[in-house]
Amino acid sequence: MTAMDVVTDPGPGPSGVVRVVNVRLPTVHGDFRAIGYLDRDGGEEQVALVYGDVAGERTLTRLHSECLTGDAFGSMHCDCGDQLSAALRAIAAEGSGVLVYLRGHEGRGIGLLAKLQAMKLQTEGLDTVEANLALGFPVDARDYRVAADILHDLDVDSVRLMSNNPCKREALLRHGIKVAEQVPLLMPPHEENIRYLRTKRERLDHYLPHLNAAGE
Repeated sequence: MTAMDVVTDPGPGPSGVVRVVNVRLPTVHGDFRAIGYLDRDGGEEQVALVYGDVAGERTLTRLHSECLTGDAFGSMHCDCGDQLSAALRAIAAEGSGVLVYLRGHEGRGIGLLAKLQAMKLQTEGLDTVEANLALGFPVDARDYRVAADILHDLDVDSVRLMSNNPCKREALLRHGIKVAEQVPLLMPPHEENIRYLRTKRERLDHYLPHLNAAGE
C-alpha cells in the first residue's frame, strides 16, 4: 500500500462503524496505517493506528482516550501524552499491534471545557473524582463499544491490552473481545501529576504499583 492509497468501504462494520479510509501514516515511531471510521451511533470520527498484521489472537492493543491537553500540548497534569508515545513505541517494537484513538473521551467523557473546569477545581483542592462530581458529571462517562467494533472490523479476536484501567478490560469483554493479558503502561510520576495518579490508584482502582515502589 502506498501513501496515497485510500480505501472507502460503504458498508457498516459489525456493530455500527463504517470504515472510511485506510492510508499510510509515517510517524516518529514507525510506519503505521491510519484507518478512519465513522461511528454511526455516536457520530464521532474515530481512528485506529495499525502496525503490521493485527488479525487473530493476542494482538498488542491500546485503547487511548482523547486528551488534547496531554496528547497535543504536553500537559504534565496527567500521564496521557507519555502513555500515547509509549504505546506507539511498544507496538512498533512488537512488529504488530493497534492503537484505537477514542475521540469523545476527553476528560473521561465529559468534554474539553468541562475537563478544564474540573482541572480548575483540582487547583482549589478537589481530586479528579470529586471535581467531576462537583460539576454534575459521572466519575467516568466513557463508553468503549466503538473500540470493540473497530477491533472486530480489524479481525482482532483477542488482545494483550496495554492499560492500567480495569474498566477497559471489562468493557472489551462485554463487547465480545477477549483479553488474553493486561499489560501495564506505567509512566514515571512527577510533582505535577502525582496527586492525580494517586487518585486513579486509590479511587478508580488503576494498577499503579510503581507508585508504591517510589514510596508514594
